[in-house]
Amino acid sequence: MTDVVRIRGLDHRYGTTHALRGVDLTVAAGECVALLGPNGAGKTTLVSALTGTLAPTAGAVRIDGADPRLPATRRRLGVVHQHAGFPRTLSVRELVGGWAVRAGRPASDADAVLTEVGLQKLTRRRVTELSGGQQQRLQLAMALVVDPTLLVLDEPTVGLDIEARRRFWTTLAARRDRGTAVLLTTHQIEEAAGVADRVVVLHEGAVIASGRPADLTAQLPDRAVSARTVLREDELGSLPGVLDVAVVDGRMRAISGRAEATVRALLAADPAVTDLRVEGATLEQAIVAMTTQQLQEVVA
Repeated sequence: MTDVVRIRGLDHRYGTTHALRGVDLTVAAGECVALLGPNGAGKTTLVSALTGTLAPTAGAVRIDGADPRLPATRRRLGVVHQHAGFPRTLSVRELVGGWAVRAGRPASDADAVLTEVGLQKLTRRRVTELSGGQQQRLQLAMALVVDPTLLVLDEPTVGLDIEARRRFWTTLAARRDRGTAVLLTTHQIEEAAGVADRVVVLHEGAVIASGRPADLTAQLPDRAVSARTVLREDELGSLPGVLDVAVVDGRMRAISGRAEATVRALLAADPAVTDLRVEGATLEQAIVAMTTQQLQEVVA
């Protein structure tokens, strides 16, 4: 696959604060990459450099081989922010059509895109008459009407209900099938795990992990065993493999390094166990473990 985004050695400082530390990142055509990490990790700075609103201290950022600070490059870039300001006097159709014209496309392109995002019945409404979720879809329409090679999504599903989220990701999947590259930043980590081809974890300005969501969660061998049982907490804690255990309202949840051995011993000790479940690590748990390990190594 052709790389739409190529970032090499990206470094940036705000005075004495080292926000980015030699970041390398690629996003291929038709690929969705989720950029995850705790607050202060450098995600906003990286996105600002990628969208051409920040000149980095060092390193190179290229979209289709061109500098994102150039107007011609930015015209093929679609961005959906968590919050956006719109002119209050314009209608939905005027906003999207005007955005198309600024990108060198006919205003009539707005019609198909508004249908694509489900706003075809709201074309004459002013932005002030839209709900928060409808405004998010309006942002998406403005991002898509330029026929972008790259979509940058910053917390894109905030304010959307379940059905609107489903439609949002269905629309994005169709665009990815057409070759659009997607970079996603979100605090909805499990949502990212469901839509991203690859996850890049940023911590204190540096990339500490990159890979498929399943590969990152597989790095945590511990699994959670939960069930309803009559066993006491001290009895559960003595089962083989159990690292930590808690019992709340008759339901136990144990973290085990040997889940199979834990389950066999649990069933032997209490054959009447019900609602038994064994779950692998979530992506959120994997990211927390990675960042915690980084902090421990710094302290050591």
